Amino acid sequence: MPDTQISAIICTHNRDNYLGAAIDSLLSQDFAAGFEVVVVDNGSKDNTKQVVEQRLENPRLKYIYEPILGLSVARNTGAKASSGEIFAYLDDDAVASECWLQILDSAYQSNPKLAIAGGKVTLLWPEQTQPPRWLSPGLASNLGAYDLGDRVISIEKPGDTPRGLNYSIRRSFLDQIGGFDTNLGRVGKNLLSNEELQMTELALEKGWEVAYLPDALVAHNVSPERLKRSWFFSRGWWQGISECYREQLAGKAGTGQLQRGSERFIRGLYKAVQHYSDPAERFDKLVYAYGQIGYLNAAIQGLLSTKK
Repeated sequence: MPDTQISAIICTHNRDNYLGAAIDSLLSQDFAAGFEVVVVDNGSKDNTKQVVEQRLENPRLKYIYEPILGLSVARNTGAKASSGEIFAYLDDDAVASECWLQILDSAYQSNPKLAIAGGKVTLLWPEQTQPPRWLSPGLASNLGAYDLGDRVISIEKPGDTPRGLNYSIRRSFLDQIGGFDTNLGRVGKNLLSNEELQMTELALEKGWEVAYLPDALVAHNVSPERLKRSWFFSRGWWQGISECYREQLAGKAGTGQLQRGSERFIRGLYKAVQHYSDPAERFDKLVYAYGQIGYLNAAIQGLLSTKK
C-alpha cells in the first residue's frame, strides 16, 4: 500500500483462539489515513493461518510466515515487510481501542523526536474469574497491566517504558539501532523479556523521546494458565535471566553481578517475611527473590563462558 502511514503489526505464536479478535480490532480502526495490518506467524502449529485467511479479503491485511522462533525475530520480520513510517505492535491476545492508531499517529506527527510510544493497558479476565487474592499490583504488570495515569507523560526512566503488547516505534529509529535485539524477547515458552526497556535506554541515550499516551488504550486477555502461581515463578525466573543478559549487553558483566543478585535475593526474602500477613505482597516478594536465582544462574553461566 503506497500511501501507508502506519503499519499495525501482530506477531503471533499458537494463539488462534485470541488472534481473530486482535486482527478485527485493527481492521476496524477509526483512522482516516492509510494503514496496513501485518500478521507475522512465528512458527505456529495451530489454526493461525486459517484465522488470517478468513480475513484476507480485506486489502489492508497481510500474512507472513516466520519459521525462526523469537518475538524479537518476528518483530524485525514484521518491520521489514511493512511500508509505514511508524510500526504499531499489538499482541495477539490483545484488543485495541478503535482510535488506537489515530492517537499513536498524531503523537508522532506532532513530535519528530518521538521514537517510542505506548498507551494504557487494562486486563480482560476469563469469564467468571476474579483476580486472585495473592496477585499484587506489581505482579499484575506481568500480565500486561500498565497505567501511569490519565495524562501524557514523557518517559525518562526506562523502567516506566510502554508495554510490548501496546507498543509503537518510529522506523528511522529502529533502523538507526539495527532492529530489535534477538538476544532479548520471548522465544517459545522461554519468557525472556526486557527488550522494550533496552530500546528506551537506547532512545534516551541517542537524544530521542519516549511517551506514554493514556488514550491509546488496549485491553489484554489474561489466559487461565497465567493465573497459577507456578506461571509467575517461571515469569520471575526469566525476568531475572533477562535482566542479567541486558546488563551483559550493556558491558556490566562480571563478578559484580553475583553481589548484586545475592543482595537482591536476600532483600526479597526479607521483605516476604515482613509482608507475611499480606498474601499479595508476600507472594510478590517471593517471586522477586526467585527471579534473582535466575539472574544469578545466568551470571554464573556468563562468567564460566568467559573463562573457556
